[in-house]
Amino acid sequence: MKETKVEATSDILAELVVKGMQEKKASDIVVMDLKSLKNAVSDYFVIASASSDTQLDAIASSIEEEIYKATGQHPWQTEGRINKEWVLLDYVDVVAHVFLKEKREFYALEELWGDAKFKHVESV
Repeated sequence: MKETKVEATSDILAELVVKGMQEKKASDIVVMDLKSLKNAVSDYFVIASASSDTQLDAIASSIEEEIYKATGQHPWQTEGRINKEWVLLDYVDVVAHVFLKEKREFYALEELWGDAKFKHVESV
């Protein structure tokens, strides 16, 4: 029996990113809807915090697994795997950002994109 893959709209991708984050107990998950913003680089940023570089790596891997299982997609671009302070997984319409807590505060993406619609996701 052949597995069916989901058509990967930006809404579905954002949900899959959140699911991957929750699987590895990411904290302070925020989905930023950028669709209504002029000059936005994607439809969504999904941001989460990790408490260690090991957890950061596990969260990033979990996101990749969830999206690949559902859609067959790999990220178009990844950054930060070596430094393990901020991993970015770029799926074009959705960009996942996983930060160590202190780096998230330093870069303050939520403040840079303050006009976006924010959805805070409950931890599971």
